[in-house]
Amino acid sequence: MEMTSNRPYLLRAIYEWLVDNNCTPHLVVFANVPGVVVPQQHINKDGQIILNIAPSAVKDLFIANEAVSFSARFSGVVHNIYVPCGAVLGIYGRENGQGMMFELELPSTPPTPPEPTKPDGGGDTPPKKSFLKVVK
Repeated sequence: MEMTSNRPYLLRAIYEWLVDNNCTPHLVVFANVPGVVVPQQHINKDGQIILNIAPSAVKDLFIANEAVSFSARFSGVVHNIYVPCGAVLGIYGRENGQGMMFELELPSTPPTPPEPTKPDGGGDTPPKKSFLKVVK
């Protein structure tokens, strides 16, 4: 009987364990795998990127069975991150290095990242102007 990968289950468990122990979870990702969406300027010469996935550093973190996705700021710019689970090489705590490393798993068919969602209404309406005013 062929079983699904245990990697996403281990990622979720170790993430929770690190956060419960007040550690800052980081993902080591091999960015050259098809389907990986990360800021290219932050990939090192080995094709890897280390992502801080602490609750205070990311928004909408979702560790699904297929991929890890969230949004985060890099140099002040918001990026939507999408990492197929097979591209995750490890998860560890910044403070003590505790965690787990994995072998690279290349998918037989590359996953496709989700389409960016349009604002409510579905049309191409311009964003609303800010209602904040400068008070002196």
